[in-house]
Amino acid sequence: QVQLVASGGGLVQPGGSLRLSCAASGITFDYYAIGWFRQAPGKEREGVACISSSGGSTDYADSVKGRFAISRDNAKNTVYLQMNSLKPEDTAVYYCAVEINYAGSSCKRTYDYWGQGTQVTVSS
Repeated sequence: QVQLVASGGGLVQPGGSLRLSCAASGITFDYYAIGWFRQAPGKEREGVACISSSGGSTDYADSVKGRFAISRDNAKNTVYLQMNSLKPEDTAVYYCAVEINYAGSSCKRTYDYWGQGTQVTVSS
């Protein structure tokens, strides 16, 4: 079955950096879009960054443009989220997700399979 395992979260000070990883199995990884989403307490889940099957196209939330970068290594079935200049408002549980039958990069789609989430806390 499809499995997504996210890792790399933690506690970081404002202005710091983290790199999240999401390892996928059970799918033909390089066929499909994959993205990172986050949900903070009391808030709706939002799309943070998504990437096309080839890695050639990306989509970012306005709040993270210029600070976050999504990438994928199809040979390793892994997607990454490099997060720089972190702010307290970036605090959330971060999830990776894949949409079967879609190769584009939009986060505004109904993603089918979800990982377990990794906590990111930005605080001094």
